[in-house]
Amino acid sequence: MTPFPRSILVLRLSALGDIIHTVPSVNALRDANPGVAIGWLVEAPYADLVRLVAPVDEVFTVATRRWRRAKLAAGTRGEIASLGVRLQRFAWGQASIDFQGLMKSSLFALMAGASRRYCFSWRAIREKPARFLGNRPVDIDQSKHVVEWNLALARAAGAASGPPRFDLSRLPHDPEGRLTPLVQSRPVVLFPGAGRPEKLWGAERFRALARSLARDASRRVIVVWGPGEEALAHEIAAGGDAEVAPPTDLRELAFLLRHAGVVVAGDTGPLHVAAAFDTPVVGLFGPTNPARNGPWGQLERCVESWTTTRRMDSIEPAAVFNVVEQALVSDLVR
Repeated sequence: MTPFPRSILVLRLSALGDIIHTVPSVNALRDANPGVAIGWLVEAPYADLVRLVAPVDEVFTVATRRWRRAKLAAGTRGEIASLGVRLQRFAWGQASIDFQGLMKSSLFALMAGASRRYCFSWRAIREKPARFLGNRPVDIDQSKHVVEWNLALARAAGAASGPPRFDLSRLPHDPEGRLTPLVQSRPVVLFPGAGRPEKLWGAERFRALARSLARDASRRVIVVWGPGEEALAHEIAAGGDAEVAPPTDLRELAFLLRHAGVVVAGDTGPLHVAAAFDTPVVGLFGPTNPARNGPWGQLERCVESWTTTRRMDSIEPAAVFNVVEQALVSDLVR
């Protein structure tokens, strides 16, 4: 039997939801061997989220977009060289697990000098050439949820079996106290943004949902937004049935999502962050399959058109409102 490595380098560089879907695998690796050192390579904007994951001993950050824009600059070469030294110090001769499945992530595993480089098999890996840089390919059941994809990969590397466990135990806080008043009443949080335009539900539909929710005068509805989404948030709140949250960094966003009564969002990172904190969520799914990408543990609260038109505008505000009402009841009895 192959001995458990001294250290394991996790490669999941982005994006927010995908990072969350990798957390149970990291917990399972720790459960299998409490003494193993676990490092995580991630794009710098997501590092604060990774630091909330209890089993992670060391976080390595990359800035691949900036490096590509200035690939010949001395500063870029210096940063990459410094990262290589740190990665080799951590993982040389040990193990890496590439949950990303891209050429860039597999190249970082090679740079680290990991002797056991676990990766998805040819059928499942996203960028096919990346398969040739890994030397421990793992076949998976692609009909399952992506959380289970990741767990299958981690278990091939020795992770413990058992149900997925998120355990974001380094909980976010509100050091300046500016967000605490927003969440004292456990509001309904609307997150209208998305990484792809076809995942957007649209301001008009969110505004209709806010209008229905505001019929209960005691209920607070807050629109939370990310970079480039402030105008969308104000458009939703223009009817006076919701208020716009202040700008937040990633830790502050996590704080808001953890303390919300219900979070309503499309298939985007904040939906999965909220679900990882066990906050009730309502997911809106059109072009993506909730059975594969939905909020883990709360798939029954997805309102979807995946099985019909796969269009977000096929999802009616009244249907979403009914599911939100059910989720609010579950929040009261938690």
